[in-house]
Amino acid sequence: MSDSHDNCHAVRRAVRFFKDKKCELVIHAGDFVAPFAARELEHILCPVKAVFGNCDGEKRGLEETIQPFGEIKNAPLVFSHQDRTILITHIHVSVDKYAASRKYEIIVFGHTHKPEIREAHGTLLINPGETGGWLSGKSSVGLLDLSTWEAEIVFL
Repeated sequence: MSDSHDNCHAVRRAVRFFKDKKCELVIHAGDFVAPFAARELEHILCPVKAVFGNCDGEKRGLEETIQPFGEIKNAPLVFSHQDRTILITHIHVSVDKYAASRKYEIIVFGHTHKPEIREAHGTLLINPGETGGWLSGKSSVGLLDLSTWEAEIVFL
């Protein structure tokens, strides 16, 4: 998920979706905006990995809110999950450069509010679009099954 922009109603729909799918990890590619919106993610019941976006001004509050169930860092955040190397960033302009390095199997990014799934240099690139739905009127998230390598954009 990405770009939730304080839309708690949309975040709650995403939380229900992730719980129904029994997700093992949720990634947020930035722009929660305020800690009260991030607090909704504690109900997912799985770890959350996140990066700050350009609209996340209250960074300390976001860190304190997310710390009990996950982590939020400045982008890029690189980690391993199920033996896959994943990079999360918010701003999309470096995504192709990161992919060209061939260091990452998956890159999740946001900022454009436009859902996208593509491959570049053997790296799967996923922009889940805007969970908040403020610009397009459509809330979306991405879903990736690591066992089948199937990725999809889901409109909530």
